[in-house]
Amino acid sequence: MAPAEPSAVAVAVAGGAERGPWPLLAVEILAIAALFVLDATGHVAVSKTPWLLLLGWVSLRLRGARWRDVGLRRGPGLRRLAYLGIMGGIVLETFQLTITQPLVVRALGAPPDLRQFAGLAGDLPRAALYLVLVWVLAAFGEELVWRGYVLNRVVGLLGRFRAPYSLALAIVSLLFGLAHLHQGLPGILIESVGGLVLGLVYLGCDRNLAVPIAVHGVVDTIDVALGYLGQLPGT
Repeated sequence: MAPAEPSAVAVAVAGGAERGPWPLLAVEILAIAALFVLDATGHVAVSKTPWLLLLGWVSLRLRGARWRDVGLRRGPGLRRLAYLGIMGGIVLETFQLTITQPLVVRALGAPPDLRQFAGLAGDLPRAALYLVLVWVLAAFGEELVWRGYVLNRVVGLLGRFRAPYSLALAIVSLLFGLAHLHQGLPGILIESVGGLVLGLVYLGCDRNLAVPIAVHGVVDTIDVALGYLGQLPGT
């Protein structure tokens, strides 16, 4: 699934239009780095995603844009969206459990640290709460942040042609993996690959966030279900 040519709107949003994006971009980079440090040292409660969403919203507003301009718009129809989300989520989850994770475990000798799911086994109320959190914070929030906001900002930093999209996708996928530092190095590698796939879905769907949100949500829903059944590797 090759990245498509950026539209005029996407280029303007990514590059910050013609109003001198560098001071704002420098502040955003520092803010994201600070959030990573605070999160790694245990100073961010629950998730850094809401703070990154706020940063993305401020950035877009200051550049005269909206979330719609980076892909938060109507999907391909509810039935088709459900089909793409379910099938894409099952394929990605299967790929992670049968290919990515075994290869990483074999190379590093350890699975990702998923102890936060350990208390899910047999606990239906907690599983229901986790489902809400993974759809709101992970599927919706992380896709807006990493694919909608950060990816387009990195594209603006690297340039306005086809090649930088591929490089930007690789960089942002690694950052997405690093955002899962609490899962250890195995988790970082696995999530980096997952982020790469979600990025390809985003770019391949004409930068419409609806499909990667659905795919991401289905993947995490399967993880919650496996955690509830006590079958999630790494717990």
